[in-house]
Amino acid sequence: MTRQTVTGIVIQGHQVASGLAKNSPYEVGTIELQTPHFQKLGLDLSPYFAGTLNLSIAPHQFTIESPSYTFAEVKWHPDFDPETFSFCPCHIEYQTQRCDGLIYYPHPETKLNHFQDSHTIEIIAPPMINIRYGDRLTLHVSTKEVAIR
Repeated sequence: MTRQTVTGIVIQGHQVASGLAKNSPYEVGTIELQTPHFQKLGLDLSPYFAGTLNLSIAPHQFTIESPSYTFAEVKWHPDFDPETFSFCPCHIEYQTQRCDGLIYYPHPETKLNHFQDSHTIEIIAPPMINIRYGDRLTLHVSTKEVAIR
């Protein structure tokens, strides 16, 4: 498998995925709410932190090409319309820590709000020690699944 590598900066997201947002329409984080639905569809998110790392790869941009998982029209909350999600395996390096994770991509055409720009990749990963906003993180992804330009 051909891989590509990009280094980016960890930035603060909307904090809706983790449940830390002050004005979230959800009772807990979206990842916590979505995890049982993805589990039923064959993707286990339980080994990962129930939130996302937001990685700015500016000036680079990314597109999802051929993801390992795509789940269409997932009705994960009773009060909101279904959404489509894609996931791509990735490998993360931060200082001496290395782990496997997933790029988490809620398709914008089905998403309620809290959009990311094309420079920001959302990553689901195991908890990482001492990672902070502004830190540099290296991401490795399959060129088949994700295009970075």
